[in-house]
Amino acid sequence: MDEGRTFRVAAAQFAVGRDRKANLAACTRMIDTAAERGAILLVLPEFCNHLSWYDDRQEALDAACRPGDDFLGPVAERAARHGIYVKIHVTLADGREGSRRITAASLLYGPDGALLGSADKQVLMGSENDHLDPATEAGPVLDTALGPVGLYSCMEGVVNEVCRGLALRGAHLLLNSLNSFALDEASLHIPVRAAENRVWVIAANKVGPLLPADRIGEISAGMGVPPEALDGAGESQIVAPDGTVVARAPRHGEAVVTADIRPSAAADKRRADGTDVFAVRRPELYGPIAAAPAPAPAFAGERAAEVRAAVIRPDGQGPEAVRHAAALVREAAGQGACLIVLPELFWHPGGIRPEPAPRPGPQALSPGLPDSEAVRRTLQEALSGTPALLACTLPLSSGHAGVLLGADGPVLVQHQLHDSARNRAWALGGRAEALLTHDTPWGRLAVVVGDDAIHPETFRLAVLQGVDTVAVCHTGVEPWERGLGLPERAAENRMNLVVAGHGAGAFHALPVEFGLWRSREAPFDGTISTPATSEAGPGLSLAAIRPREAGKRLVSRGTDLVDSRPWRLAGALVAPHGAAAPSAH
Repeated sequence: MDEGRTFRVAAAQFAVGRDRKANLAACTRMIDTAAERGAILLVLPEFCNHLSWYDDRQEALDAACRPGDDFLGPVAERAARHGIYVKIHVTLADGREGSRRITAASLLYGPDGALLGSADKQVLMGSENDHLDPATEAGPVLDTALGPVGLYSCMEGVVNEVCRGLALRGAHLLLNSLNSFALDEASLHIPVRAAENRVWVIAANKVGPLLPADRIGEISAGMGVPPEALDGAGESQIVAPDGTVVARAPRHGEAVVTADIRPSAAADKRRADGTDVFAVRRPELYGPIAAAPAPAPAFAGERAAEVRAAVIRPDGQGPEAVRHAAALVREAAGQGACLIVLPELFWHPGGIRPEPAPRPGPQALSPGLPDSEAVRRTLQEALSGTPALLACTLPLSSGHAGVLLGADGPVLVQHQLHDSARNRAWALGGRAEALLTHDTPWGRLAVVVGDDAIHPETFRLAVLQGVDTVAVCHTGVEPWERGLGLPERAAENRMNLVVAGHGAGAFHALPVEFGLWRSREAPFDGTISTPATSEAGPGLSLAAIRPREAGKRLVSRGTDLVDSRPWRLAGALVAPHGAAAPSAH
């Protein structure tokens, strides 16, 4: 691959039905169109050969493709005719005599028509579990003229592990095929995978009915979803490594979108502050993510259906900010807030502490740091006589820590887990050995410190410990962190986030209704996994969070957002930095 070279890439959206010949014609028409527009690579949607709906396994087996058959053969021929890469997704039969194994497979054909590689879907969605089989190995990272490429599809992008693994193994472009009527794919789950991994994502969704026309009324009634909401959601898109959507198709209608991209940009994993976001990961802490699902530690009592939380963004800096924060803490507690969250190092501009590094010593709240003890004492006094808990971060002699304060003092001290360039001189990020939790009368809480918030693994570790609410004290350096990253952490883990930042804050509360199963009182809103977000402005903001809703994690029948993660195939996430070598072909 030539450094700095640009390539034109494309994503196509169209309808797929039960007519195999019509489906093939649509695929070849899209390939022709993309080639005419100068694209060197085209991504097609998920399940191009047949609707993702079968009455039994035999029907699924009969409809499945075989390598080089009358469906895939013409696709390969068309790729060779135009000299372009084509990523297609189909159901694929094993092909061995007597085998009834069927997978949901992504296949990449090269400009000569040769099959460069394939990847079976690791996380199946809902009814796909009835007749399809999940992957038994992680898909490859493939060498192409554009650079290293990874393949994934639909539900694999609603959780973070598949894309994370591909990016850690060196992929610069991730090609996503979708079969989705969920509106939050385009608005959240697709672009966040680009931004958090600093890679390009090219995503192709469907339009038109995703279910058999003669069954759609019955199915929609059973699901409580309007028939028109079961059409493919379109909005196929091409996303840059910073999360910017550089090309997007319309919500409805057949379309091919193109963009000129520079794939080599994805080799740079540095954040705007200079932090290499892959180099500072802590794989030695992430073992539970790649381990078999296990029950979280028991919570004594019952989680509350709803409690009040507060975000405080005080005015000024230094002593003025501390005094204003304390006054707002008293006000928040007086209005019944159970949890109050302040921005990272809220009295320092931009959350950056300019003082030289203190000498490391025993864990303490103040030695060598003239203002941290005064800040802690002032905030604690503001909580006097109330049951409220307050999350903030303080510069300790042992490094940067999130402190959860009650009226009687600290109940949890969480040191920063990951190194970061912003406060590297003193924060000692990367020394902490665990993510800690605290049980309250209303739920289980964790505190995320500063730039730990940009790592999806931080929040996965929290949910695996049974956390239902996270207090995030951060600053935020890049727009995606607030607009995509934190909402996705709430969505993919089914947890409430109370976020306080220097430039903005938010409540990402768990909605009572989510996934495909809605009550008649809350009709389907077009999303499958999105938090109920409300912004927190300057000063004091209050909103409700719902700890009990964290127990609902089935996004569809048989698909749990946490326990259905592909833990068996997540080895790249726990490999030491640089050791997750690409399986390039």
